[in-house]
Amino acid sequence: MKTAVIGVGHLGKLHSKMYARLPESDFAGVYDVNQEAARQVAADFNIRAFTSLDEAIASADAFSVVTSTPYHFAVARQIISAGKPVFIEKPITTTPDEARQLIALAREKKVALQVGHIERFNPAILSVEKYDLRPMFIESHRLAQFKLRGADVAVVLDLMIHDIDIILHLVGSPVKRVDANGVGIVSGTIDIANARLQFENGCVANVTASRISQHPMRKMRIFQKNAYLAVDFSAGSCDVFRIADPDEPETTPALMLGQIDVGPVSRNIVYEQPEVKEVNALEYELSLFLNSILTGSEPPVTGEDGLRALEIAQEIISQIENNLKSLTD
Repeated sequence: MKTAVIGVGHLGKLHSKMYARLPESDFAGVYDVNQEAARQVAADFNIRAFTSLDEAIASADAFSVVTSTPYHFAVARQIISAGKPVFIEKPITTTPDEARQLIALAREKKVALQVGHIERFNPAILSVEKYDLRPMFIESHRLAQFKLRGADVAVVLDLMIHDIDIILHLVGSPVKRVDANGVGIVSGTIDIANARLQFENGCVANVTASRISQHPMRKMRIFQKNAYLAVDFSAGSCDVFRIADPDEPETTPALMLGQIDVGPVSRNIVYEQPEVKEVNALEYELSLFLNSILTGSEPPVTGEDGLRALEIAQEIISQIENNLKSLTD
């Protein structure tokens, strides 16, 4: 199908690269309000630089919206109103109300709406799909060195929202309570934040994000009955420590660390590294987006998923801003 990218900043260029090589994609062109930037990308891929959003919509079948976040809603609404499917980079919109409007419109027009929560497709996360995950405590750290790109929004929307989405997906239970703190240090918004999420099923998640760290880190630790998983998003790897029955068939090369008596039964303590497949996360999520259009199936990260992550992110931001305001009053 004919594809197009709206917005050709850093991430938009990466989307263009993927659409140019995906077999399901006939890359038609790009549009950006910065026409010179659009022409440069178009020349790189020998495609069209559309002169308006209307022209782009008339010329393609599926779209990636990779503009800055404040423009997600207006651009995506125009595309969906034309009855065409759209992939929107995270966060889905600036406000939950805007997200709800897009979701309702996509449902009315019967078109696919996928949100770009790319860490769902990190090889490390994909490698643990085979386990029966029922987390009771999750701890995540997403730390980055300061960069101007992305600093126009709170670190909660820039970085933490990745982990919020994954945690909501893994836990699969409504959030009952949010407690958050944070501070702005070098930008005009929140640069470091910590949130404690309590879920109705009893799970608790402690989530930290910072963009003023000396040493980058993207890690998540998942604790549940009989298992502990350590996910390293940067390395694309996962370490699993778990309790296994002695007669359990071996599916992954495992190192037995010892035994533990559980009642009358002796069980094995094993360490294993699940197989990690080489996957380009962006290419994979875009291929799934196009496949959902071709098959009529639900996208892997729905508009509702994007809305839930945004709602929690906004609650965290609101709490932090109120806490900071009370300190200065």
